[in-house]
Amino acid sequence: SVTSISAYVFYRCYSLASVVIPQSVTSIGADAFAECYSLASVVIPSGITSIDTSAFFDCQSLASVVIPQSVTSISAYVFYRCYSLASVVIPQSVTSIGTYAFFECSSLSSVVIPSGITSIGSQVFSGCMSLSSVVIPQSVTSIRDSAFSNCYGMAFYDFRASKSVPTLSNTYAFNNIPSDCKIIVPDTLYDEWIVAENWSTYASYIIKKSEWDAQ
Repeated sequence: SVTSISAYVFYRCYSLASVVIPQSVTSIGADAFAECYSLASVVIPSGITSIDTSAFFDCQSLASVVIPQSVTSISAYVFYRCYSLASVVIPQSVTSIGTYAFFECSSLSSVVIPSGITSIGSQVFSGCMSLSSVVIPQSVTSIRDSAFSNCYGMAFYDFRASKSVPTLSNTYAFNNIPSDCKIIVPDTLYDEWIVAENWSTYASYIIKKSEWDAQ
């Protein structure tokens, strides 16, 4: 009969190793599982529509999470400093990802950004040191400050699907980009991309799709 997990319910339950969330639950409140350092895996039921701010904040042992299609937004700080989180599939139903959502998820090696996302917020993937590549859908029209800063393992950012140059809020979005990393863009947008506001900082990293494909 439980329909929601309220804010702070399991906050700092340091030894909590696993949890089964029933299908009847439709929402997970702010900080509900924050700082549950031993929590290793979570399956979020298909009835969930919202995961509130910092719900799994600093769950350092959380290695895997399944987000169902019913979720439409991932709030700020939700998986902040989940150091063990290695992969996550964000369903196509998600249209927004809050600031710092995956901040310093240092084991995160792959992520798929759904086609409904229009903006990548501040610090969303900052400090994801194991992340090697990201495909940016054409729906993304803006990237906020430090969204991908300190992603030291990045080989490329794939913008090949873009129909226009996304707005870059400042020059820190890709701060500490690896020297050999590439930003792949459509040939038709290349000339516009390398001189666009704030993108010009990364002009030496930007490469045409045709050149990338020829490698």
